[in-house]
Amino acid sequence: MGFRLTPVVQALLLTNVGVYFLMSFAGDQISDLFALYYPDSQFFKPYQIFTHMFMHANIMHLFSNMFALFMFGPMLEGVWGSKRFITFYLICGLGAAFFYTGIQYYEFNKLENQVVEYRVDPDPNTYGVILHHNFNGYQRIEEGARAFSIYSSYKENPTSQVLAKNSIECLDDLYKIKINYSPPIVGASGAIMGILMAFGMLFPNTEMIFIFLPIPIKAKYFVAFYGLYELYAGVHPSAGDNVAHFAHIGGMLFAFILIKYWQKKRNSFY
Repeated sequence: MGFRLTPVVQALLLTNVGVYFLMSFAGDQISDLFALYYPDSQFFKPYQIFTHMFMHANIMHLFSNMFALFMFGPMLEGVWGSKRFITFYLICGLGAAFFYTGIQYYEFNKLENQVVEYRVDPDPNTYGVILHHNFNGYQRIEEGARAFSIYSSYKENPTSQVLAKNSIECLDDLYKIKINYSPPIVGASGAIMGILMAFGMLFPNTEMIFIFLPIPIKAKYFVAFYGLYELYAGVHPSAGDNVAHFAHIGGMLFAFILIKYWQKKRNSFY
């Protein structure tokens, strides 16, 4: 039987590609309206929870996601039918966003507690730790440059009440900037990772060959390895890594839960 491009996969491919080129002409300011910002950011809009899934950062981001959708989506839609497939796709994409936002909430809440505790008992050592752990790349903006300049002076004059007050103001300002301007997430990657998880669960012994790994590997092992890699990369991000690894994990997690739920409801899944 030859390869057949199924209706929902075709519609998703056309929509994602169309939106990418439309937003490329519209400019970054318009694109940012549809990316998903942290809910406490002044740029957050409720509709971004949905629209971010159809935005992509660059052509390679788009290509990698659409290629995976093209390769694995039709088999799943053929097994499930169009209605269940689009339901699965959207739940995984939304689940990825909620999971990633939950991780953000945890990290921002931890930082907020550090700032609150610092207001009560400021000192240059603690100030330096908070700065370097949370705002190390902020020297290029005015508020960050001022914060690190104050740190240099505060180390030399640790009893200065003026510098203590200024350091508190700087942390408050930087925290607000981090909330508002934390990089938004875009892309169908969460939904795509859900599709990969589903393929590994439904067709676990299907052998796959990749250009970068020219030996057969079963789908279940590939998915397991990929999931572990995403977890490691999320916990230990490399310098300059702007990939939302926890969104990928969220997509895989929601896929696993949803498939197990469907399996529980039916003796025969496909």
